[in-house]
Amino acid sequence: MSYSVLHVVHLLAAIFFIGTLFFEVMILSRIRQQIGEQTMPLVERAVGARSRVVLHWVVLFVYGAGIGLGWYHRQALADPFASSFATLLSLKVLLAIGVFFTFGLVAVLLRKGRMTPPRYRAIHWAILLQMIGIVLLAKGMFYVHW
Repeated sequence: MSYSVLHVVHLLAAIFFIGTLFFEVMILSRIRQQIGEQTMPLVERAVGARSRVVLHWVVLFVYGAGIGLGWYHRQALADPFASSFATLLSLKVLLAIGVFFTFGLVAVLLRKGRMTPPRYRAIHWAILLQMIGIVLLAKGMFYVHW
C-alpha cells in the first residue's frame, strides 16, 4: 500500500478516534443536568455500546496504518535521537502504545466489574490528553527542528 494511502487512512481514523473521545469527554459528560439522572445512564450505555463497536474498527485502521507508516520510517525509529523528526516520531509511538494499553485497562476494569464513573472519566481524560499529545507531536515532526 502506498505511503499516501496509509497516511490518509491513518489521519481519518485518528480524526474519528479523537472526535469520539472529545464528544464523550467534553459534550456527553456535561449534559447530565439537562437530561436528568434517570435518562443519562441509558444514554451513556447506548453511546458506549455504539462507540465500542465503531471504535474497534477505527482502532484497527489507526493502528494498522500507523504500523505501516512506522515501517516506512523504520530507519528513523531505529535511532530515535538522530534527528528531531526521529525523536518526535518515537515519542508519538510511545504515546500511541500508552493509549493502546490504557484502553486495555478499560477493558480489564469493565470485565472485572471494577469500573466506576469517576475512574471512567479519569481514564477518558487521560486518553484524550495522550491523543492531543500525539497530534501535537505529529505536527511537530514536520515543523520543529533542532
